[in-house]
Amino acid sequence: MKVLCVIPARYESTRLPGKPLRQIAGVPMIVRVYNRAKMAEHIASAIVATDDERIKDAVEKAGGAAVMTRKDHKTGTDRLAEVAEKYQDIDVIVNVQGDEPLIDPDLIDNLAKLFDTDANLQMATVKTEIKDEEEKKNPNNVKVITDKDGYALYFSRSLIPYPRKSGISKVYKHIGIYAYRRDFLLKYATMQSTPLEETESLEQLRALENGYKIRVIETDKEFVGVDTEEDLKRVNEIYEKMEAKQL
Repeated sequence: MKVLCVIPARYESTRLPGKPLRQIAGVPMIVRVYNRAKMAEHIASAIVATDDERIKDAVEKAGGAAVMTRKDHKTGTDRLAEVAEKYQDIDVIVNVQGDEPLIDPDLIDNLAKLFDTDANLQMATVKTEIKDEEEKKNPNNVKVITDKDGYALYFSRSLIPYPRKSGISKVYKHIGIYAYRRDFLLKYATMQSTPLEETESLEQLRALENGYKIRVIETDKEFVGVDTEEDLKRVNEIYEKMEAKQL
């Protein structure tokens, strides 16, 4: 089975302009993400998919691979599907967000390996437990609930499950890393948006509303998606500590 890791990256960002090229310990963020993804052992290769020449140039200057995509994509899935169409020899595509510079390579491998053992699996993603009460209520933290076999029942910006009785069920945050079987991804990108998807502004609900299963695996690794200057500062501090230990 051949796996491709795709990292979509747009230059425009409302809260953090030019986000992919912002520096993390002296290296553009998108290059940090690419380098982490390349450490995964179960992928054939990794590539950055962008609509901006500046991002492509930065990745290639650092020795990485990048491809230009159209600027008119409405969703990240559409951009991913454009790349999938170009790589017909690929079986599975892992989608890593371009603002996750702390992505764990083992997590990429674990997602990809799911498709080795389950021929019927079409889509998979990741969750991590939320312990902070305020974080549980934050609508920017998408929550996910799963069945006993680890398949998603629902994703929501609301607190789910609602703790009518406390201490029974844990609350999990959805981490926006996905793996798709290539054929399914191409089909998924052509599906019409659905009512729940539009209500919650969560694209993955389109798959559930169309009757497809999404496998969800758990991780205890720390994730810091970079959306604000505060996030950027925090990630810089983490990288500086990581690199100081390597000296």
